[in-house]
Amino acid sequence: MLGLPQSTEVKRPLPKSQLFKRFDWKPSQRESFDGDVSRIDFVNWIAPRTLPVIAEGAEVKEIFVIEVTLKTRDFDPKNIVLLAKSIPQRVIYLLHFEDEAMLAVYHSKLFISTWQSLDSATVGLSGLNLDAVWQSIVSSIGQFSVEQDKSLTEQIKVDEEHDKRLRQIAALERQMNATKQPRRKRELFLEIQKLKELI
Repeated sequence: MLGLPQSTEVKRPLPKSQLFKRFDWKPSQRESFDGDVSRIDFVNWIAPRTLPVIAEGAEVKEIFVIEVTLKTRDFDPKNIVLLAKSIPQRVIYLLHFEDEAMLAVYHSKLFISTWQSLDSATVGLSGLNLDAVWQSIVSSIGQFSVEQDKSLTEQIKVDEEHDKRLRQIAALERQMNATKQPRRKRELFLEIQKLKELI
């Protein structure tokens, strides 16, 4: 599965009833989760024990793959965030509905790939240790690259700040176009310029 070596395959079910018992989710969260998710299985375990060619990382000791069979294609991503926050491990989620799949990872925020056929969904393991492998997986699914002098978490924060500024600029430009007062237009224009300099 996902083009991962056979030595990493585990295939162990993770009953939803067990999750509900173990984690202190609100009734509304359980209901929403149950409405979206049909079943959950541990399918792969990537660790030096199952894949000796990859060393343990300083931070990442193992990576799991959890297959989440969905009841609907239009699931609520909050349910995957809830699951990710409840399982404090590095996990790749294979979200699958009928014959389609998407990959998701949670690293300070949720990253989700686009839908693709279940057969073509793959995970590349590039890196000499699990820290590098995890960084490669997250940046691949999130479709961003990590600058050389930054950690994965720092890069995500920088990208979020950048996106936030772009949204602020768009909102200020709409405001500037809607205003009639020349003085207010000028103030908004200067504010936009300041934000653009920070990008």
